[in-house]
Amino acid sequence: MKREELVNYLDGLLEPANFKDYCPNGLQVEGRSEVRRVIAGVTASQALLDAAVAAGADAVLVHHGFFWKGEDGRITGIRRQRLGALIENNINLLAYHLPLDAHPELGNNAQLASRLGWRATGRFGEQAIGCWANWLNRQASRRWRPMLPMVWGARRW
Repeated sequence: MKREELVNYLDGLLEPANFKDYCPNGLQVEGRSEVRRVIAGVTASQALLDAAVAAGADAVLVHHGFFWKGEDGRITGIRRQRLGALIENNINLLAYHLPLDAHPELGNNAQLASRLGWRATGRFGEQAIGCWANWLNRQASRRWRPMLPMVWGARRW
């Protein structure tokens, strides 16, 4: 697959243009134009980037990428090391922050609700990144009851 096809697919699926985010969403670091192997992770950490290099990845897809608002923009230290790993190995970095928080099926909140045995029923909050959820299975969810006050948007049954 061509890099542009992957970027267009992810942009169409996650709709980053609909969000005012704290970082750029989509392609953050350009690598090779042909993408055959993608490694995914939460954060573009050095450990993930090293794993991508070892696996011969052409692209890394993450929730937390680089270039956050208010962050020092100098390319030194750990930032230089991480960017260097991508550039030296010609690996693309794609990052989607709020679009992955908010996606109704693939998003972090929707997936968390699903894993806890809940059904996402709606969204709330600024930019609709919160997720309302209802219990699907009371028995399976009993072990999570002590967490209820910590899980935002959970509704009682």
